[in-house]
Amino acid sequence: MEAPHSPAPEGATATARLTLHAPEQTQDLGRTLAKLLRPGDLVMLTGELGAGKTTLTRGLGEGLGVRGAVTSPTFVIARVHPSLTGGPALVHVDAYRLGGGLDEMEDLDLDVSLPDSVVVVEWGEGKVEDLTDDRLHVVIHRVVGSTDDDRRVVTLTGYGERWAGVDLALG
Repeated sequence: MEAPHSPAPEGATATARLTLHAPEQTQDLGRTLAKLLRPGDLVMLTGELGAGKTTLTRGLGEGLGVRGAVTSPTFVIARVHPSLTGGPALVHVDAYRLGGGLDEMEDLDLDVSLPDSVVVVEWGEGKVEDLTDDRLHVVIHRVVGSTDDDRRVVTLTGYGERWAGVDLALG
């Protein structure tokens, strides 16, 4: 993994950019990020179909020591994975089919789960930012088209006091 720093977007308190060269590295990144996470954290995942959002979340689940296989919650919208280690549960949400922004997200009662869990929302951009001032936004870009290139460029951006001073470079 390469970890060059890039300028922080407006409102960001921490940022890093990583280049990953294989899906296994995406899952490894999730396991590494899990060490930084604590109850109340909101992680927003953005990326094209097949970018590795669920693969990253699978790594987060492994790193957090949660029960159950972490798979895409596309058809159930949200799945809760309780901790096997006394840590926070992982609430994994796929907001792809939810078009109504925070109103539809509130129907999922994520604000109730948030204080005690790590909430990961795929396709959450523009839908969950108002749940909390503190969030980690993970953007995964992959090479698109007919190619064997597994490279991903991952941008990690922390917002709010929770992420101020956190070294997201992980390198």
